[in-house]
Amino acid sequence: MRLDGFGLFVEDMGRMIRFYRDVLGFEIKEDEDTSNVFLVKDGTLFLLYGRSDFEKMTSRRYEYIKGLNGHSEIALYVDTFEEVDERFKEVVQKGAQPILEPTTEPWGQRTCYVADPEGNLIEIGSFNKPFER
Repeated sequence: MRLDGFGLFVEDMGRMIRFYRDVLGFEIKEDEDTSNVFLVKDGTLFLLYGRSDFEKMTSRRYEYIKGLNGHSEIALYVDTFEEVDERFKEVVQKGAQPILEPTTEPWGQRTCYVADPEGNLIEIGSFNKPFER
């Protein structure tokens, strides 16, 4: 098996699509009114699933956290410390909820956190050099 992508189960599909597309720059592959949306960022597949549609498909009910949640994070990398500061300011101005202002950590990473409209955490970080796989 190989990792194909990752996804979030969302309550308000339109709002979440607009956030990931317009605030974070993800490319959308479908119309906004679908229940299973494919977005792409730097070649990585990112899916948004409508919660109610997924529950119908699996014939199950699930528990969802309201507000900020610390179950996972989405990590975005930029090449320089300056870009961490710039991107943080930019995405907050566009509507992301600020969680942690840009900070240089003892392990040498400059990082910050914002949250999407449904409380999922997003890290923007850098080790002050281009990304290496």
